[in-house]
Amino acid sequence: MAFPKSVSICDVGTRDGFQAEHDFVPTAAKIEVIDALVAAGLRKLEVTSFVSPRAVPQMADATEVLAGIDKTRGAEFVCLVPNLRGAENAIRAGARAILLFVSASETHNGTNVNRPIAASLDGFRAIMDLALRHGITVHGSISTAFGCPFEGDVPPAQVASVARAMHAMGIGHIALGDTTGMGTPPLVRAAVEAVRDTCPELRLALHFHNTRGLGLVNIVAGLELGITDYEGSVGGLGGCPFAPGATGNVCTEDMVNLMHELGIETGIDLDALCGVARRVETLVGRSLPGQVMRAGPRGRLSPLDCAVRAIG
Repeated sequence: MAFPKSVSICDVGTRDGFQAEHDFVPTAAKIEVIDALVAAGLRKLEVTSFVSPRAVPQMADATEVLAGIDKTRGAEFVCLVPNLRGAENAIRAGARAILLFVSASETHNGTNVNRPIAASLDGFRAIMDLALRHGITVHGSISTAFGCPFEGDVPPAQVASVARAMHAMGIGHIALGDTTGMGTPPLVRAAVEAVRDTCPELRLALHFHNTRGLGLVNIVAGLELGITDYEGSVGGLGGCPFAPGATGNVCTEDMVNLMHELGIETGIDLDALCGVARRVETLVGRSLPGQVMRAGPRGRLSPLDCAVRAIG
């Protein structure tokens, strides 16, 4: 199987990951993690969201986080915005890239943002106009692209329809999100092929959760399709707060390890990234599901004096 020679990986931990944490993560700690991820080689990060602090208290410090991070290393810092007011606040705070999101499932979109899909898409038009006036990059994300916890399977044609509407507005880069980990390789292939048939020039990214242990398997399916953009969360942080049973995102460091083992370049220092994941564990005060940060890369050897020896 011919895989891409290189991929681009976006870490969403300080937004998608931290927003699911019950205890507030201090602003300085968020900035520390973002700067450390950039130092490890990440060149695209979803850093925060300009949402109502009543809805997502964890993101109440979005302006301070955006102001405090080191912007001198050439990374793209993306801020999620739910509506025009959020976009205005993000731009006022200095954001240069924003993310618009909508679900492929009507029911999930209703629980997530309290409006139908058509209303969400209509609301994007004013945001696109605002972004164009200010020279802001706009990315898109389609949640529940591989299944909805309320409706079940989401027809690939529905995913493609939403992608076509967003692309028609001028959004050229869209992530297909597996919001509650319902994706499987056949579903990934069906959704990607449907979107490509509709918008062949659209740049696609894939965003998986590991709810049922298929996150990395789905990434391999994406690689087989030639997808070169992926999203992960440091340590496996995350889980949609608006969908029951949603667990963490695919771990960024586990994904990087997979890419490196397949001979795919990422530009990321895996050892440094694992160090960031371990630091995040201390910040949230609990064990995270990342595996490579605990075991280390496959080639790391253990000293013989650490071996458990049989007795008798």
